[in-house]
Amino acid sequence: MSDVAPQDLVAVAARLRSGRLAFRQYLDETLERVAVVDRRLQALIPETGRKARLEADFSELQAQHKSAGRRVPPLYGVLVGIKDIFRVDGLLTRAGSELPAEVFAGPEAEAVTRLRRAGAAVLGKTVTTEFAYFAPGPTRNPWNPEHTPGGSSSGSAAAVAAGFTPLALGTQTIGSVTRPAAFCGIVGFKPSLGRIPTGGVISFSRSVDQVGLFAANVASASAGAALLCDNWIARRPLRGRRPTVGLLEDACVAQAEEPARRAVVAAAERIAAAGYTVKRLALFADIERINALHLDLVAHEFAQLHEQWHREYGSLYTDESKELIEKGRGVSPPRAEAARHEAGTARERVQQAMRQAGVSVVLSPAATGEAPEGIGTTGSPIMNLPWTFFGLPTVTVPCGFGPRGLPLGLQIAGYLGADEQLFVVAAGIETALGKPEQTP
Repeated sequence: MSDVAPQDLVAVAARLRSGRLAFRQYLDETLERVAVVDRRLQALIPETGRKARLEADFSELQAQHKSAGRRVPPLYGVLVGIKDIFRVDGLLTRAGSELPAEVFAGPEAEAVTRLRRAGAAVLGKTVTTEFAYFAPGPTRNPWNPEHTPGGSSSGSAAAVAAGFTPLALGTQTIGSVTRPAAFCGIVGFKPSLGRIPTGGVISFSRSVDQVGLFAANVASASAGAALLCDNWIARRPLRGRRPTVGLLEDACVAQAEEPARRAVVAAAERIAAAGYTVKRLALFADIERINALHLDLVAHEFAQLHEQWHREYGSLYTDESKELIEKGRGVSPPRAEAARHEAGTARERVQQAMRQAGVSVVLSPAATGEAPEGIGTTGSPIMNLPWTFFGLPTVTVPCGFGPRGLPLGLQIAGYLGADEQLFVVAAGIETALGKPEQTP
């Protein structure tokens, strides 16, 4: 039996703002679910006194808004999950590691502060792989606990899919939002590079790190994005003629397993039947070179960031992180700078090809396949790498199930800075796809 029960952020927030759902009832119901389900999933980092902390936080929020006569904020009392590489006032940050918490101390992450200003309450820290790389934590997939939820934002994706929270923060440096969203059958949003501030986040690669989020559906993800992204300008829903979308068919997609490729083609057929024009595109003939450049860049920057910590606490690092540091030390500064330059020039080439084809978004598999069995690995992020390298925004939506009955995701990529328009198209695609049916 699965533990899947995602909550609609828009609906939960509306009920809390109107008073139709009392915060303490909502909190009690959530903590009761966490107490039962998280024993299996281990999405949240254990915390003594969680309920008392949240009651005090809400009382303070309530007092602030009553005394100031302010309007009720959009996320009034909504519980959110925060990946444990974000600093959160009042909670320790460990970045999924054995290093002492004081190493990571500092001001609260700007993204967390923005959610608090919107009225959200932090349910807790969610499990991450060590330093947001590949050494997995204990979290399991809500669809089947014998499988990984993906990484590195493992706990955030599982917490949203399991219904602990309708919104959770993650980060992506290769595929750490898109892949777990796909594996857990929910929506993941990775914005344009720099659209959501990374201040207060324990960095992996400063040139590439992108803050993202998880939600039950596109409308919920869009509501979260509007509060987190700089200079958000709401767009009207699609009316009348449907846009043209690109279906990626090239060496990049060839990296995915056949069930994932078939699911995306089937999704494109349903999208076309709903009135969209679908054009087949080849954008990444040089995908092997892109993969190598990206991995060199992030390894180089990871090694630089961890130089002092590793010198002092090297024995506490896992083998996976040690190996990445060694790889990064072997990447020369000129090679890293060449990769940064290529990210910009290649991004322009890809966007120009998209414009010439007249497509508003590009569709591709969100992961190579279903979530792998076991929790010793978090799966391959290779399908997400080029979009992260270029800093282009993506929204991932469920599009079907694989042969083991686990979710498959559709990755929808847009233009740099056009995150708002990407959400408009993604909402239309979500409607066109409907709710994927699980084959018995």
